Formats: sequence, structure tokens, C-alpha cells
Amino acid sequence: MGKMLGPHVRKATWVWQSMTGNEVDAIRLERDVGRDLASGIRKQLKLDPDPQIAHLLNEVGSRLAGCVANKLRTFGFETFAGGEPNAFALPGGYIFVSRSLVELCERNQDEVAFILGHEMSHVIRGHAMDRIITNSAISLGTKFTSVRGPITALLNNVGVRFLESSYSQELEMEADKLGVRLVVAAGYNAKAAAVLLSRLAKLNPSGAESNFGHYFSSHPSINLRIQNIS
Repeated sequence: MGKMLGPHVRKATWVWQSMTGNEVDAIRLERDVGRDLASGIRKQLKLDPDPQIAHLLNEVGSRLAGCVANKLRTFGFETFAGGEPNAFALPGGYIFVSRSLVELCERNQDEVAFILGHEMSHVIRGHAMDRIITNSAISLGTKFTSVRGPITALLNNVGVRFLESSYSQELEMEADKLGVRLVVAAGYNAKAAAVLLSRLAKLNPSGAESNFGHYFSSHPSINLRIQNIS
């Protein structure tokens, strides 16, 4: 146990590595899980080919990634078409952002930096991987099987909606705080985060999902998020 077992990772191997093994191997295994997930996600989502948005995400994302303390971490950024402003992070640093969310940020680099920094923080803090391995679709029965089967089952059973949904209030607040720290370290304007959230609060004062989807739902509330990063 604790070794790579073919091209795909076993859940039990990743857990073992994350607790007692080599950090390089643990992150490599996490990246393998994310790569499998990303492959499935691309089949479910319609990716947006706009080169200007791709350039914006890659430029901002690269600056943020350069400020991540753990240089073993890598990140990639992709845009998908969708009616709701949304974004989510997969294990291993695969970040997906909806075109509508980029437009909601008015393509402002500082605001986009907060969105990307927030999602990257979910990866850095291990939230993204924890979400996958604790989901009921990946049971302890996968101990001696490749993760490809369980991950395919997860996507088939709960779909992208599961990955787009909010984390707990505590984890979302943690990601906001670290995200703002990355924004500052990369030289972007941290005040843009509050500006974006305030604009959302005005557009959607009830805090309900409405046209803003899970990403800006009231868990936690926008006002609480603003207070958390102020």
C-alpha cells in the first residue's frame, strides 16, 4: 500500500498517502483523481471556446498560482457555457468557471482573481478532495478497485450539480480568506472581492438561489462573506 497502482488511484492509497506518506506522491495521486473527474466533467459540460476569456483566466490564474506556497500544486482553468454564474474546483487543481460568472465580474481581473483564488483555496486546503472521498458514491468498498469506476458512478448519480454546490459555511469562509490572501500576494486589488459580493447582494437581496445558482446562495450569506474578508 502507499504505491501507485497503475494509471488510476485507489481511494485507500490516497488516504494512506495523505496521512503518512510522501507529500509528492499524495499530490500526484490527488491530481490523478482530478484528471479522471475533469475528463468526465468535460463530457457533461459545454466548454466555452472564447479565447479572450481563456486568456483572462490563464493570466490571472497563473499569477495567483505563482503565489501558492506549496510549489507542488499546479492549477488549470477552463470555461464552460451555462446560464448560472458558477465555478467549482476539482482535486489536483482543475478549476472550472462559467462564462456567465466571468461576465458578472465584468471581466475585471481583480474580481476574477477573487473567484479563482477562492476555488484554488478549496484545493489547497483539501476541501475538494475531501468532498470526493467522503461522498457516498465512493464507499470503503473501493479499497481494492480503481477510482475510475466510483468517480464515473459519482458523476452519473449526482452530476455536475454536486460539484457546483456550496461547501459548509466554515469551509466557504476559509476559502474566502485564503483566496483574498492570494489576491493580495498576486498584486490584485483585494477590495474587488467586497465590490463583487456587494453587487451580488444588490442584484439578489433575498439571498435566494434565483438566477445566481448554488454559487451565490445564502450559505453563507453574502453579507457574512463580506464581513469575513473585510
